[in-house]
Amino acid sequence: MTREKLSGAEIVVEELKNEGAEVAFGIPGGVLLDLYEVLYTEDAVRHILMRHEQCAAHAADGYARVSGKTGVCIATSGPGATNLVTGLANASMDSTPVVALTGQVPTAAIGSNAFQEASTFTITMPVTKYNFLVKRTEDLPKVIHNAFYIANTGRKGVVLIDLPKDVLATKVEVDLHQKETFAGYKPNIKPNKVQIKKAAEALVNAERPLILAGGGVISTGATEELRHLAEFLGAPVVTTLMGKGAIPENHPFSLGMAGMHGRIYANRAINECDALLAVGTRFSDRLTGWQLDQFAPDATLIHVDIDAAEINKNIQVDIPIVGDAKLALGEIIKWLEKKKKTATESLWVKRIKEMHSACEDCIKDVGRAGTSISDMFIKELNRILDDDAIITTEVGQCQMFAAHYYLTKKPRTFVSSGGLGTMGFGFPAAIGAKVAAPDKKVVDVAGDGSFLMTCQDLATCVESDIPVVVCIFDNRYLGMVRQWQELFFEKRYSQTGLGATPDFVKLAEAFSCYGERVEKPEELKDALHNAFESGKPAVIDMIVGMDDKILPMIPPGGGVIGMIGTERCTHI
Repeated sequence: MTREKLSGAEIVVEELKNEGAEVAFGIPGGVLLDLYEVLYTEDAVRHILMRHEQCAAHAADGYARVSGKTGVCIATSGPGATNLVTGLANASMDSTPVVALTGQVPTAAIGSNAFQEASTFTITMPVTKYNFLVKRTEDLPKVIHNAFYIANTGRKGVVLIDLPKDVLATKVEVDLHQKETFAGYKPNIKPNKVQIKKAAEALVNAERPLILAGGGVISTGATEELRHLAEFLGAPVVTTLMGKGAIPENHPFSLGMAGMHGRIYANRAINECDALLAVGTRFSDRLTGWQLDQFAPDATLIHVDIDAAEINKNIQVDIPIVGDAKLALGEIIKWLEKKKKTATESLWVKRIKEMHSACEDCIKDVGRAGTSISDMFIKELNRILDDDAIITTEVGQCQMFAAHYYLTKKPRTFVSSGGLGTMGFGFPAAIGAKVAAPDKKVVDVAGDGSFLMTCQDLATCVESDIPVVVCIFDNRYLGMVRQWQELFFEKRYSQTGLGATPDFVKLAEAFSCYGERVEKPEELKDALHNAFESGKPAVIDMIVGMDDKILPMIPPGGGVIGMIGTERCTHI
């Protein structure tokens, strides 16, 4: 440790550098001028000026999901900080490591309703893993180290640091790079060996084992262990939305995404299995449906999660395992290999391979399992993009079409808002993803309604040279809400028609971006080529049908075997 006399702002930047923060997404304000003065003279931390604080949080979220590092966002006091809340809640629900720095009025003014004062600490407490309100400049090194440590250990999440103006301006002598951590914060990552043995025995003795992979498999880097275990056991794998990419979806044991808008055979496998290993998932209602008696009713349920609070919260399990997904899967594999226990080719495995083959054919063949222009556009993306390309999504029909029909081959290449379902997420998340992986193609699969919520940050893309491509499902409706109104509310389309939305090509051009409109799926290849070749941020306006529906789906109050629209999946 080196003792120096530095301002609070200088300490913040030095500690960000020490924690490996390479980029911060933010917007300055009056109480943050000392911090931005240091960022102006210190180029070790790249700052990207966003056009809305919600986008700053989403960009930090997207950056973290693609890079595996901790994302950083910055906002000023009052409305700047409150604008972060949606993005922080989104990252928190999806267990993304993000550190948020917010400005605050001087400590002496806190509680006086000073200009642009808001109680950021209390407002954001429900949507963060931990919060700090720093009142002494000398506490900054320890606080910033702890913020990054908490955000990226255990169940990853959001940590907010509220920084009063005088704390940033004051100069003090401090020891930089302090490594002191909270005595009470000791996340348990090592799984219990007795529980590992029980889980391994249950899996190897099962006739119809199944693995359910959630986002925890990806965030802990456990994808190779997952594939190895699936092949070793002859167990198929289904994923949650957050787990897309945990196993290549062209792998013969992959049945794709399960749940409300998942593939029918993924849900059928859950219903029919006799042992279910769920890893890094919290059993949300979007996965299980509301008829819980249909969810793996005859299975021995094994749940691996790093957060003990998630065990038995939504689904009662037989074998709970608290710990890191990568370690747990590794230990199960070791036990099986040590005992020389492996599964043989079974009728279950043969059936799974048949179902996988049929599902993959649906993705490749425009004429099978759905013939709407929306799924045809996603199938075209499958053909055009390489395996390293990164897909982000907005929320709604566009999201579920992508989740259902886009084959994700690698982890950290499919980024979507899971728990919070945040419209407007995909585009700023794509900005963060492109910053994290500048050499990869990044495409946001958007809906017109969602894109209109955050499209102002096209200016960010132009000014900061971030050439992402936005593909808009343009049906002039809030498509998912319209679908529900059609199916369950007797076609009473209350307030879902967007009416006179902009000409998205002209909107793109107004921001100095590339814009093109396509009306047929076969036109998408050339449009994407033009967009990538332009070297600019781009918007492709894809005209789709207002009556397009993402099916099959679990209806309200239904379960995994009560999907509607299954007539599209009668090919095996």
